[in-house]
Amino acid sequence: MKLFLNCTLLVFAFSIAGCNFKKAALGTAENPIKFHLVPSVDAKVLADNSKLLKEYLEKATPYKFQITVPQSFVAVVESFGTNRADVATINTYGYYMAHKSYGVEARLTVIRYGLATYQSQLLAGSNSGIKTLKDFNGKKMAFVDPASTSGYLLPLKTLKDKKIEPKEIVFAMNHDAVVSMIYQGQVDGGATYYSPPQEGRIEDARRLVKLQYPDVEQKVKIIELSEPIPNDPIVFRKDMPEEMKEKIVDVLLQWVATPEGKKSLDLMLGATNLKKATDADYDSVREMLKQMLPADGKK
Repeated sequence: MKLFLNCTLLVFAFSIAGCNFKKAALGTAENPIKFHLVPSVDAKVLADNSKLLKEYLEKATPYKFQITVPQSFVAVVESFGTNRADVATINTYGYYMAHKSYGVEARLTVIRYGLATYQSQLLAGSNSGIKTLKDFNGKKMAFVDPASTSGYLLPLKTLKDKKIEPKEIVFAMNHDAVVSMIYQGQVDGGATYYSPPQEGRIEDARRLVKLQYPDVEQKVKIIELSEPIPNDPIVFRKDMPEEMKEKIVDVLLQWVATPEGKKSLDLMLGATNLKKATDADYDSVREMLKQMLPADGKK
């Protein structure tokens, strides 16, 4: 009898423990929705504005959120693979990787100055002798990094389509550094993101160094633009409840319709609005990247 009672108590104890270890429902304080922001601007700017976003989301939905800024877009991609991310802002190449590996879904696209697409620009120094795209043949060029869609993969496709081969390629690791290298004559040309001018002011990557180099518009010229591709998406974990995805999408659209949300979106993502999207909107990007990248997705 004593042995029977001990066994019964032991089973009961394990049952209670099992209940205690059961994971809390997603969206509760014990298991908040994990929203990642790709590091794209100053860390303090992201931190300050992510607090405003969190406050709005928690007021407008029944869910709790945890907003974080991982070290890189690669970290965001891997977070989806280990169930440490539910929602994320991410660059186009990062989305390609996350969708291919983990089925991550694009539900929103950022809008910049009324456009849902963006282009790369191929730049050259005014004194480089480069006047047309073919003049890049045999020249030294700076790109952002091998995983940058607008700063490498898209402009590289533009060159390859015309059978143009630079003599040397260097990676500057960010867009403003590419412009600076061209301005200083360290390279003949390079590639960065492009945004059309607004009210007479440049909005492409050259604006990032305009304080340092006020005459950058005269010294660094746009030679050609790439074909357009969809802007960066906001993505969701595939097996997240559909009702939850739809609610968050609707609230994010409400948020950017407010003056505070619009300002925060611009500061965090350099965007002016959001619109609903699907994975099918990025089929052209997937096709392009399949052509540009080896089968394992590495460059």
